[in-house]
Amino acid sequence: MSGKNTVLKTFKLAGTKDGEISISKIEEPYGPKSQPVVSIGISLKASSEEPDWKAHIPYENLDELILALQEAKEKK
Repeated sequence: MSGKNTVLKTFKLAGTKDGEISISKIEEPYGPKSQPVVSIGISLKASSEEPDWKAHIPYENLDELILALQEAKEKK
């Protein structure tokens, strides 16, 4: 990953003592001229330099992802 990382929001990871979820915007994640992505990071220890797990979501897929997450929430 080579682009600028801007953290948009962090919040506590349920079920952990110190974990957090971070939502970031990454510019040029795969090199020059690559499209920005939203990064969802999961850290088991807050304030860690790198998340333990992360997913990069293209902005074009955000609406579908939000709908899928809402559906998952309804089926809880």
